[in-house]
Amino acid sequence: MELKGFIEILRPINCLIAGLVGILGATVALGNLPPIKTSLLIFLVVFLECSWGNIINDYFDYEIDKINRPNRPLPRGALSKNIALVYGISLGGVAILIAYLINFEAFIFALGAYLLMYLYAWKLKPQPFIGNLIVATLTGVTPIYGAIAVGKIGLAGYLALCAFLVNVAREIFKDIEDIEGDKAQGAKTLPIVWGIENSSKIGITFSIATIIASVLPVKAGIGLGYFPIIIVDGIILWAACEVLKTPSPKTAGRVQKKLKIAIYLAVFSFLLGSITKGV
Repeated sequence: MELKGFIEILRPINCLIAGLVGILGATVALGNLPPIKTSLLIFLVVFLECSWGNIINDYFDYEIDKINRPNRPLPRGALSKNIALVYGISLGGVAILIAYLINFEAFIFALGAYLLMYLYAWKLKPQPFIGNLIVATLTGVTPIYGAIAVGKIGLAGYLALCAFLVNVAREIFKDIEDIEGDKAQGAKTLPIVWGIENSSKIGITFSIATIIASVLPVKAGIGLGYFPIIIVDGIILWAACEVLKTPSPKTAGRVQKKLKIAIYLAVFSFLLGSITKGV
């Protein structure tokens, strides 16, 4: 058993970004940073729930990860499946308790997300397209969670929409990248059922939809600090053109990484745009 495995399995960078997106949702909703205590509670709930989601996903993906990602903590033996399960349940449970300290709506929201993450990892992930939509929904509602915590939605709805669309595209490309390992385990993901080329076209469609949706906050009056979204849209368009030209698992792997960078930059753009609104 490796101590660092307890950190690795969380995928802490992803959870850190998710926690910040939760705070961003509250900031975009309010038009300014929420109180420090509220921000900290939002961050902890989202970070811990994201950690639970990653752990339970690795728990059920153990056999697939032996093929696709053998260096992850569970397949390489850094910690056992049972210990990982208890660890994940504990972190998720703490998240739900913290959510109760925010407000009742935040508590129900967190509980629902906790259960949906388990259901996804247990049964829904291998289903064509359904699994992709669930992951994108969980990602997309992260800023909404921050907004619910402060009792106002505001521009957070636009952020959620963009996050949902781009993550549907990214999840499809990830499935294309992982097609061999998924086939070996009998999964029925979109590229296995509909083929790599057709799945690539669906991913491209959601990528273009993201670019279109990114214009909506401008019409809603977001601040001038939102201008880096032009770079975000450029990266997404570049990725879409790349996979359109050469649809393959290798290309999909590169493209999904580009979309991940675009997501990080989009978070920055929404933050700048929200704090410069009305300036």
